[in-house]
Amino acid sequence: MGNGIKELKTQLLALLDKEALKRGNFVLSSGKTSNYYLDGRVITLTPEGAYLVASIILELLKDKKIDALGGPTLGADPIVGAVACLSHMKNIPLKTFIVRKATKEHGMTRQIEGPEIKKGSRVILVDDVATTGKALLEAKHALDKIGVIADTALVIVDRCAGATENLSKEGLQLESIFTIKDFGL
Repeated sequence: MGNGIKELKTQLLALLDKEALKRGNFVLSSGKTSNYYLDGRVITLTPEGAYLVASIILELLKDKKIDALGGPTLGADPIVGAVACLSHMKNIPLKTFIVRKATKEHGMTRQIEGPEIKKGSRVILVDDVATTGKALLEAKHALDKIGVIADTALVIVDRCAGATENLSKEGLQLESIFTIKDFGL
């Protein structure tokens, strides 16, 4: 890694630690309880956080041959918006998409929103935080139905609570910018 991405990661880690990490008693979407909660959207919906996350993701993807980047709503929504914008500004345009929890029952009746992704396309899934990986797996299943290939998922923070193993069983490799261990937890 060059100094550029190291500096971006240092800034993002400090921002996440200060603004997104909450200590207390929380019930997670997986149903598990935790003594901390990391709300990535607190960061990805700010100008600085959106820029840092998108910059790091574009750097991590620069040598990967993919057709699009997307992920499960709601965690992926601000990430893919920021990546799409920054990729255009850097003249390396990357299509993005969002996977709904269920197929929309009106309009175009789609589960995958955004520019069309053709059958056989290679995509990378993104999300803010991975615990068990359930949302990423649901997104992968939606893509499988239309013949789109997702074999990698990239998250801002891996909570190290089973997502790597759960995704691996279904052919998805989990990569993360940080793990919860980077926060001393």
